[in-house]
Amino acid sequence: MPTHLLYNKKAMKAAFLTGVRTIEIREVPAPRIAREDDVLVRSKAVGVCGSDLHYYLSDSVGSDRVSYPFIPGHECAGVVEEAGRGVTRVKPGDSVVIEPAVSCGTCDQCRAGRPHTCRKQLFIGHYGELTGGMAEFVLVPERNCVPLPAKMSLVQGVLAEPLSIALYAAGLAGSVRGKTAAVLGAGPIGLCAAMVLKAEGAGALYMTDKVEARVKAAGMAGADWAGNPDREDVVAGILARESLGLDLVFECCGDQPALDQAVALLKPGGTLVVVGIPLEPRVSFDSGKIRRKEIRVQSVRRQNKCLEKAVGMIHTGRVKVDFLATHFFKLDAAREAYKAAAERRDGVLKAIVQP
Repeated sequence: MPTHLLYNKKAMKAAFLTGVRTIEIREVPAPRIAREDDVLVRSKAVGVCGSDLHYYLSDSVGSDRVSYPFIPGHECAGVVEEAGRGVTRVKPGDSVVIEPAVSCGTCDQCRAGRPHTCRKQLFIGHYGELTGGMAEFVLVPERNCVPLPAKMSLVQGVLAEPLSIALYAAGLAGSVRGKTAAVLGAGPIGLCAAMVLKAEGAGALYMTDKVEARVKAAGMAGADWAGNPDREDVVAGILARESLGLDLVFECCGDQPALDQAVALLKPGGTLVVVGIPLEPRVSFDSGKIRRKEIRVQSVRRQNKCLEKAVGMIHTGRVKVDFLATHFFKLDAAREAYKAAAERRDGVLKAIVQP
C-alpha cells in the first residue's frame, strides 16, 4: 500500500473481501489527509461491478492471483469531507464521483495520453493497490474527483463510471453512426454500451443475455431485438434480420461462446470490441474465420478520460441510466449485495451499497 495513505485514530466501518464468497464488516482507522492534493470523500453510494464479482467468485482472474483481504469498490460517489491545502477543484460538501484509476502522469503512457495504461497505475478497490469505496470514507487525489452537477444524484454518479467504459469502448470502434451492432451480454456494462450506441446514432441494435430479466432490460437500453442464447440460436435469429452480417459487435460478458458468436455475426471488415473480462487466462478465435472476414479485434482497458463526458450525458438526459440501479443495501449488508449480484437473482442489474 502506498506510504502516503496514512491513517488516523478515527474509526470507520468497511467491507473487506477476505476470500472467495466471503465478506466481513470490520472497523478500521479511517484514512486521513497526508498530501496537499488529497481529498477525503465520505462514501455514499458504491456499485458492485462485474470485476468485483470476479474477485468474489474466484481467487484468480486470468493469470492474476487475488490477494485477500482488501476493501473493494471502485464505482464510488460521495461527498467531500475534507480537502488538502492545495485542492481547488472541490471543497467540503461537494458531491463527486471518483475516477478509480490513479495514474502517475509522468511515464511514457501518461505522456502519450494513455493514463489508463499508466506503467505505475494504482486502482481504487483493487487488491494490493488502493483502498476502495466500500467503506465510510475513501481517500483519493484531487484529479480523481469529478464534481457532480447539482441536479444529479449520487447513484447517477456511480452509474457514470460504467457508462464511461461504454463510451470509451464505443470510441475505440470508430464512428458508430448508422452502423448495425450487437452487444453480447446485457449486464450493466452491456446495457450502458447499448445506450451509448443509440445516443451516438447507431443503426439496428441487437442484444443477448442468459438472464431473462436482462433480456427484458435490453429493450429499455434501446435494443431493437434481444435473445437468450440458452433458449434460442441467437446467431441465426440476428442473421435472419441482417443477412449480410453486422458492422460491430461488443462482447460484454467475457465468455468464449460469446466470442464465437461475435465472429459468426460480423460481416467482412467488421469490428469486434472485447469489453468483457474472462476468468480464464486464455480465449481463442477461429483463425480461418477472422482472417477470411478480415475482422478487426479491439480490446478495451477500462476507460480513458471519458468519466466527465459520461456525467454530462446523464445530466443532459442523453442517456437515462436510473433503471440500472435495481437493488440497494446498507454497508452492513454488503455480503448480501454481492451474493445477490453474483446470483443475478430477483432481476438485479446493479446492486448499490450505501455506506
